[in-house]
Amino acid sequence: MTNLEWYRTFKSVYKNGNFSLAAKELFISQPAVSQQISMLEAHVGYKLFNRKSKGVEPTDYAKLLNNLIIEALERLENVENGFRAKAFDANRLISVGISKHLMSSLASALVTEFDFIDFSFHENDVLFELVDAKKLDFAVLTKRYDTFDTIQKKLGEIKQIIVGSNTIDATLLKDSIKNKNFVAAENWLNDQKWFSHNAQIPHIKLFWLHVFNKKRPSMIPNYIIPSEYEMLEIISKNTGVAVVWDLNAKNLIVENKIKLLWNSKLMPSTEVFLLANKKENLTAIFEKIELKLKDILN
Repeated sequence: MTNLEWYRTFKSVYKNGNFSLAAKELFISQPAVSQQISMLEAHVGYKLFNRKSKGVEPTDYAKLLNNLIIEALERLENVENGFRAKAFDANRLISVGISKHLMSSLASALVTEFDFIDFSFHENDVLFELVDAKKLDFAVLTKRYDTFDTIQKKLGEIKQIIVGSNTIDATLLKDSIKNKNFVAAENWLNDQKWFSHNAQIPHIKLFWLHVFNKKRPSMIPNYIIPSEYEMLEIISKNTGVAVVWDLNAKNLIVENKIKLLWNSKLMPSTEVFLLANKKENLTAIFEKIELKLKDILN
């Protein structure tokens, strides 16, 4: 029966022209190299190498054998290396940065794909700096960056909507939206209890700017909860409204824990990107993360 290790050894000896160099390359002893070549010669029925003062020289039979096996052997070794790389990638610790507001909806899905992940929470610019400095392997961003040392791919889009607790009667708001009476819609919203994940209410300001063409809403937040997903859970058990990412609210709306109040066509979508530094050993992991998160966003 043919032994694949004989051909690995043959390839190394043929390339190096020396049993000692082949032994170092293969991490085996020189006698083991000699034994495997002898066994291969017995198997094929021809002498493969002639000894010289400074190594060995391939015979014509060795040259023929090399031509016959080299392509298939290299192809097989590439397959083997690919499996080893995947096994390494599946079990190594990776670091992923993301906004805390997208953790539950996006990053938590990666737990089912990898055994070891170190998550950290930051906003876009800090996440980019950490990846660019190779202090983070990956980051999920809502902003595009173009540099030589990083790779960035679009995962999908998210959009801000207004949601509220099921205890709210939104009939007046719905009628105002239907009749394009934005003054009445704004007044109704100003009368509600508001939740925000930031005291500066950036999401609410952005909604007011695009929908009502006003830089500052007249409302003030009643409750500041620094995690959007936790904020949504609290809204589902209390009374109030909030501007949130549609991705975060989707499941809670489907489960009838909260209700969609307004998905305005005037509100633009925001692109979501996956960023990584350019390390060859991260390529397979990048593709795996990209595929998983694209499936959620699309």
